[in-house]
Amino acid sequence: MGNKVITYNAAPTAARFHNSDAFVRGLMGPVGSGKSVACCMEIFKRAQQQEPGNDGFRKTRWLVVRNTLPQLETTTIKTWVDWFPPSLFGRLTGKPPYTHYIEYSDVKMEVIFIALDKPEDVKKLLSFECTGIWFNEAREIEKEIVDAGTGRVGRYPSNKDGGCTWSGIIMDTNPPDDTHWWYRFAEEETPQGWQFWRQPGGLSDGAENIENLPKQYYQKMMAGKDADWVNVYVHGNYGFISDGKPIYTAYKDDIHFDDRLFYNSNLPLFVGIDFGLTPAAVFLQKDVLWRWSAIDELVLDNAGAKTLGRLLSQKIRSEYPRKKITITGDPAGDQRSQTDEKTAFQMLKSEGIYASAAMTNDFSIRVEAVNTPLGRLIDGRPGLSVGPKCKALRKACNGGYKYKKLNVGGGVRYHDKPDKGPLSHVAEALQYGLLGGGEGKAVIKSYNPDRQRRPSYTSSNYDPLTF
Repeated sequence: MGNKVITYNAAPTAARFHNSDAFVRGLMGPVGSGKSVACCMEIFKRAQQQEPGNDGFRKTRWLVVRNTLPQLETTTIKTWVDWFPPSLFGRLTGKPPYTHYIEYSDVKMEVIFIALDKPEDVKKLLSFECTGIWFNEAREIEKEIVDAGTGRVGRYPSNKDGGCTWSGIIMDTNPPDDTHWWYRFAEEETPQGWQFWRQPGGLSDGAENIENLPKQYYQKMMAGKDADWVNVYVHGNYGFISDGKPIYTAYKDDIHFDDRLFYNSNLPLFVGIDFGLTPAAVFLQKDVLWRWSAIDELVLDNAGAKTLGRLLSQKIRSEYPRKKITITGDPAGDQRSQTDEKTAFQMLKSEGIYASAAMTNDFSIRVEAVNTPLGRLIDGRPGLSVGPKCKALRKACNGGYKYKKLNVGGGVRYHDKPDKGPLSHVAEALQYGLLGGGEGKAVIKSYNPDRQRRPSYTSSNYDPLTF
């Protein structure tokens, strides 16, 4: 195929992104800021810079990754073919994994588009040998996937064919929240060989890509949106936006979050525990007016009950010594492990943590045990408040603990069970802590028909066979 002309003018932040040779590079900004186009152009630029092999061709292979297949098809691939239409640049296969075979002058490039919405798709990543990877909308990608990707790049072309002139990972994203791995690496502890760039907000004087957007794009987009949505998608700031139906419907961050809330040594201390691969504990206090305060949390990743017990014991000894604590956990912790035949509660006990199983594991009761105090207002204060040390819990209450949306037609529908993502464990630890503190007793009574009186009837039309 002959040469094609591509006209692309990089915005200032994108230009700095292009000029870097860092092994892992990330570009974050508001919606419409040209992030995805910059990544498309970065791939094409690096393909042209690849040194020719023995046959005279510049050969590269790229993976383009999105977290779901619908988003890959309707957003990522659409952006790519807008700039590199198959009619001009070469064949694009018609079924997953979509592959674009590009020939441009002496460039021969494969661009493979994959989604990571199924476990088998994640495994596929480990079988690829490629030059580089683009993670599109990286806030939806687990850190473990990025880690796996770092081992798959730099492997095509092979050393016998000249090797890679440059290899690595590029990423773009709308802003995640401040508990995300992106925030940690971009703002707090950037790993060696990684670089991050942040574009200006859409309404700022330095807003980028404005010339390619409709007139008053951001102003019109803001209409009808809440402050959190505008903060993330328009201003390009870190923040949390829920993509499902919140389970803690009574939670309102401006009411229930209290940055002045800390440990009170004069009040009882309760701890709720949820097990699993990302176990969590939530520290709670209750005053004489039955107002709850979530003052602290312990959230682990890929850890067992024994590790949880050890770290929880250390935290209690160092931060809450000489304090009587009521510890309540998921009743499933009484089930024996298949490996050493010990229960999770026994593993906790071996580390000095004496916990009891919650009175029930009924999901409806557990949720009501949280929503009920959230809905109370006592002497001007909510019945449950969340303090500044509970970052993961706050995110969970804000909608991170949710029912996921179903991909079906005929209106918006949601799963009837919670999304068991990482935030579910800290959210459910809160449930067990409140149950252990007595919050669930009234709820259980209202849910138990055997404890309710049957209604009495005085009407003369009463039919004893009608209920």
